[in-house]
Formats: sequence, structure tokens, C-alpha cells
Amino acid sequence: MTSIGEFVAALGHYNFLQSALLASVMVGIMSGIIGSYIILRGMSLMGDAISHSVLPGVAVAYMLGINLLIGASAFGVIAALLIGFVATNSKLKNDTAIGIVFSAFFALGFILISMAESSTNLHHILFGNVLAVSDRDLITTIIVLAIVILFIVLFFKELLITSFDETFAKTYGLKTGYVHYGLMIVLTLVTVSALQTVGIILIVAMLITPAATAFLWTNRLTTMVVLASALGALASTIGLYLSYTLNWASGPAIVLVAALIFLGSFIVSPKQGFVTKLMGVKNA
Repeated sequence: MTSIGEFVAALGHYNFLQSALLASVMVGIMSGIIGSYIILRGMSLMGDAISHSVLPGVAVAYMLGINLLIGASAFGVIAALLIGFVATNSKLKNDTAIGIVFSAFFALGFILISMAESSTNLHHILFGNVLAVSDRDLITTIIVLAIVILFIVLFFKELLITSFDETFAKTYGLKTGYVHYGLMIVLTLVTVSALQTVGIILIVAMLITPAATAFLWTNRLTTMVVLASALGALASTIGLYLSYTLNWASGPAIVLVAALIFLGSFIVSPKQGFVTKLMGVKNA
């Protein structure tokens, strides 16, 4: 196994490794930011739906030779609108509408990818390959990260109110629907930017796990967002190190590290940790 010193030395010599680290850290940061709002709003399943629903958009963009971000974003928004339409205009619950739409879109994506005869690209799309990140991918990730930060800064108050009390937000006069779909668009952009690092299947884990870990440590939204971003970046860095040194797939390595950090926090966090609760029971 390559030592940390050797890994750092390799970073100084190989441009592809520098790009991979930069892309991984940025995806970890933006996943932590958006993931914080996703779990606070109880939208983890929606995050799963959007991430799977972009697959046909990726396939169409690949077949037409256009930017993947355009095709994936379009299908992500269409999926979000369809889920809202079905849930609003039927007696079906929201989770049922989500299951129907995202499974249909995911199946369509598989068919379109097979029509494009690109199984190698499909594997990378599903599970990521951060060591093959291109300059174009890197620029796309930088742009998406800037959009995410700008969105959170501009609409922090609206996101805060609608995340904790949507009924009060409506009474207050906020357009909660606009906030919701704005968040869905940004979520779609984050999903597409993460294709090269963790892939479509595992991006849900990066959206949820660092944010859930941060939630165990704090009750303040600002602190949670910052901590989730830091944890996402940390998991991405360690995961890339393991991917490079042990020849593991990059996406699973990053997600596994994030899960282990969550497990440690679940056991020892002072706010909701398993050990803390156990000691409280014993003291009682």
C-alpha cells in the first residue's frame, strides 16, 4: 500500500491526480451543502429519484454530442415536475409517485445507453471514475460549485424557513414551490457534476451521509452546512487515496469512507451518539 508521503509526492507529479483530488473535494463540498437541506426537508428519496432520473438525459446528450450537463439537467427537472404533477393530481402518496417516475426514467436511460453501444461509459456513469476526470469535467464542477454557493447565499433565509416550517413559510408569503424547484435544479446540477467522481448510483450516499453525520453533531443550520461540506471533502480525499493506492473503484471508496465517518459519529457524537444515549440510560 502506498504511504501518504508517496501519495502526496504523486500529487506533485501527476496532473490527472491533481484534477481528481480537486474534483473529488469540490463534489464533497457541494454534496454536503445541498445534502444538508435535502435531509432537513425529508427529501432523501427525492434526491435518489433525481440522481437516477438524469440517466436518460446523459444518454441523449452523449448520443447528440452535446454537454452532459444540458441533457441531464433537462431530464432531472422534467422528473421533478412529473413527480409533483402525479402526487398533486392523484391520491397516490409522494413516495409512490417518486418510485414510479424515477424507475421509469432509470429504465429508459439503460435502454438509451445500450442503443448508444457504450457499456464502458455506462459503468463510469453509474459508479464514477475520478482518476479519468478531464479538464472539461473540472471546469463544469467549478461552475456548479459556484452556482450552489451562490444559490445558498442568495436564498438562505427562504431555504431556512421552508426547511423547518413550510406552513409558516406559506403564511409568511414565500413562494415555497419556487424554492422547492430551485433546490431540485441545483440538486440536478450537483448530481451531474458528480458523475465522474462517484457516479449516479452512489451520489445519493454523498448527498445524505456527510449531511446526516453533521446533523449528529449540531443543531445550527449554518454549522451543519459547513461541517457537512468539510466531511464530504474529507471523505472524498481519503477515498481518492484508497482508490489510488489500493486500486479500488473511486466512487465506492469515497462512499465507504463517508459511511465509516458516519458510523463513528453515530457511536460517539455528544448530541445523538449511541454511547451518549447508553450512558444516559445507565445514569438514570
